[in-house]
Amino acid sequence: MFKNVLIRFCLFFLLLMCQSTFAATTLVAVAANFSKPMSEIAAGFEKATGHSANLSFGSTGKFVSQIENGGPFEILLAADEKSPQKLIKDGYAVSGSQFIYAVGKLVLWSATAGYVDEKGEILSSGNFKHLALADPKLAPYGAAAIEVLNDLKLQDKLQPLIVQSENIAQACQFISTGNAELGFVALSQVFENGKIINGSAWIVPAQLHAPIKQAAVLLNNGIENPAATELLVYLKSAPALEVIKKYGYDLAQ
Repeated sequence: MFKNVLIRFCLFFLLLMCQSTFAATTLVAVAANFSKPMSEIAAGFEKATGHSANLSFGSTGKFVSQIENGGPFEILLAADEKSPQKLIKDGYAVSGSQFIYAVGKLVLWSATAGYVDEKGEILSSGNFKHLALADPKLAPYGAAAIEVLNDLKLQDKLQPLIVQSENIAQACQFISTGNAELGFVALSQVFENGKIINGSAWIVPAQLHAPIKQAAVLLNNGIENPAATELLVYLKSAPALEVIKKYGYDLAQ
């Protein structure tokens, strides 16, 4: 009996050793709007595969600059399609690895309940002092916000009220702390399980800006890392897609 127990213990120890030996970690640059769903997805990925993902959140434009200057990232989850395409063209990412993992939605949001109406008419009323949005040169959601203001012919009127942030997470922080009464953020930042979590919001109609197609790409640093390649596969799995939809994103057609 003692011999059987010893054999089982040895087998269990070897199994743990194998898992430890083959488990790997991948470094992932994640567009700030995708921070909540990606944190959940990374937890599911680790549970399913044993691999882990070290996540960094920020503006897509800043990540591209870091990657071009030798940044250690192995995967980029961008807030647009153009950035991964550029990295492939310039030799920093793997051709054929790019795919759309989510289609984002822009929302005009205030932390104050009842402040933003369901049609966004508060924009034309101008009854506010600060309008937060992410830097359109660095953040695709910021660029989409500028498109909306131009489409509504409000850009010139509201330009003096605009408070720019480096990324969409910072824009959301400006609003939630009251430094801006309202602003444009990603729906995923204020939405979960079919409803706005707090405050008030206008979900911007898709026809007012170009589609926010968010693309993933495998970077050259991740070619030989199984955690990187498997994470991109997991991102297309049913559990990951459910998380993406939970935060209000559409899926690629």
